[in-house]
Amino acid sequence: MDRQNNQQNNQKNNQQNNQHKNRKIRQIKPLRPSGEWLSLSVRKELGDLRFQNFFFLTVAGIINAVGVTMFLYPVKLYDSGISGTSMLIDQITPEYYTMSLLLIILNVPIFLFGLKNQGLSFTIYSIYTISVYSFMAYLIMEVLPVDVSFVSPLAGEDLLLCAIFGGVISGVGSGLTIRFGGAIDGIDVLSVIFAKRLGISLGSFVMVFNTILYIICGIVIRSWILPLYSIVTYFVGSKTVNFIVEGFDRSKCAMIVTDRADEISAALSQSFQAAGTIVSATGGYTKSSKQILYFIVNHFQINRLKNIVLEIDENAFISLHDVSDIIRKRR
Repeated sequence: MDRQNNQQNNQKNNQQNNQHKNRKIRQIKPLRPSGEWLSLSVRKELGDLRFQNFFFLTVAGIINAVGVTMFLYPVKLYDSGISGTSMLIDQITPEYYTMSLLLIILNVPIFLFGLKNQGLSFTIYSIYTISVYSFMAYLIMEVLPVDVSFVSPLAGEDLLLCAIFGGVISGVGSGLTIRFGGAIDGIDVLSVIFAKRLGISLGSFVMVFNTILYIICGIVIRSWILPLYSIVTYFVGSKTVNFIVEGFDRSKCAMIVTDRADEISAALSQSFQAAGTIVSATGGYTKSSKQILYFIVNHFQINRLKNIVLEIDENAFISLHDVSDIIRKRR
């Protein structure tokens, strides 16, 4: 009897163990292959592409082409970055290496090189925009009845006018490209990849690249007049890009350190029909509890904000900072 009971108990235990193992096996989910995750990521980025962006990128490419071919190229001024490099190579190589062809040859590999860092949608937007820029440059210089071989059709031989308006117009094109998710020059990608490795900022990398480019231009053409005017183009263009990307009228962020944040927040919300954010803080010297009110106003509302805050708390500390963009969910 004891032997039979032991055998029955062993059989029950074996059945329970087998059921437990089967349950564990069923709970283990199969891992997705890496290729499947990659395809999901690609599909997501392709789904993020917008027709509106392509429309404005088309406009940006056309504007940039007009600025470069109608103002800079005719008087031998140089754009910045890879575009300026293409203009220089166009001058010193056989005629079949045109600027429009060189724009594609030099820029597209750089954008593909930066695909991993910048993402698929950025790369597609950028290659599309540089293609529009190149095609429009070809049309203006080779097809349309516009003579851009010696002087600017709009500014003549005036180098200063060509430098200023070429910089402004091409800057508008570059700024629109950045604003709608791409880049119109490979120098932007190179700066993102190499600036950190070199321990310098993105702006410093671009400035160093352009400085070297203009020095080479001066050596090649044996004159410093055109490279110096090209620096004017670069300066005007970079300022225009900042205006387009960040806006002409930047908002201001007010950081208000106070003991009466609730009262100030209510007064500001009533006055500006907007809400702020209150953050708890501790005084660095007194170690007492403080509150920081974060509030966004435009340039014309700063004085009114100061008056409201100081009327409620004359000991409040206010610091103002530029806000380049505000992103929030639309209601």
